[in-house]
Amino acid sequence: MRADVRMASWLASIGADDRVAICTITRGEVLFGLERLAQGRRRSELEAKAGKLFAVLPCEPLPATAGDRYANVKIAQQRRGLSLDENDLWIAATALALGATLVSRDSDFRAVEGLALLEA
Repeated sequence: MRADVRMASWLASIGADDRVAICTITRGEVLFGLERLAQGRRRSELEAKAGKLFAVLPCEPLPATAGDRYANVKIAQQRRGLSLDENDLWIAATALALGATLVSRDSDFRAVEGLALLEA
């Protein structure tokens, strides 16, 4: 939701054959963050920004195979003594199940084996 030069650059480089989507879990996290904000100008601006984002990015549902990936990622992280927030586990599992590249500022995703990650 924050303006970022690297993200703007990456978005500008998206080709016609590329597909960009948001997953259900990420959409929920954005909406939760908005709900936590007090009513006011900042919330209204961020709600408008989120609305524009949701209007252009399709929301990808969780595929059944994300559950399989979730189990694998969670046990791998636990065995390595690493933790990920539950929502982050599901986001990573969804990206792995879809064979997608995850675009995120969250460096915790670096520890997920096999996850294609673009840090924005």
